[in-house]
Amino acid sequence: MIIFAPWFVNGITFGFARAITLFPFVFLTRVKDKTNAQLINHERIHLRQQLELFVIPFYLLYFVEYILRRLKGSDHRQAYRAISFEQEAFNHEQQLDYLAFRPAFAFWKYL
Repeated sequence: MIIFAPWFVNGITFGFARAITLFPFVFLTRVKDKTNAQLINHERIHLRQQLELFVIPFYLLYFVEYILRRLKGSDHRQAYRAISFEQEAFNHEQQLDYLAFRPAFAFWKYL
């Protein structure tokens, strides 16, 4: 389900992101992004990742990956882009049929 909630996305990401996925919802900062196929596909990839890890472990691993990269000296953007879940989503967001053939746990290859 896609929800327009800029205050929510900005509050969680401190204005960094245009969208955030918290299973089973995709929250957007801009109404027009509901028609942004690439962005929605990126977020749907996150939904699949969250399902595979039964949601809570996804968030724990996401947070741990981010913190470890920050501790190794990466800035916020570098740490965010290096998270395995984000790497998979960014690498395949333009492939709108990606989820139809995506192997289970495909994010592992980015760890």
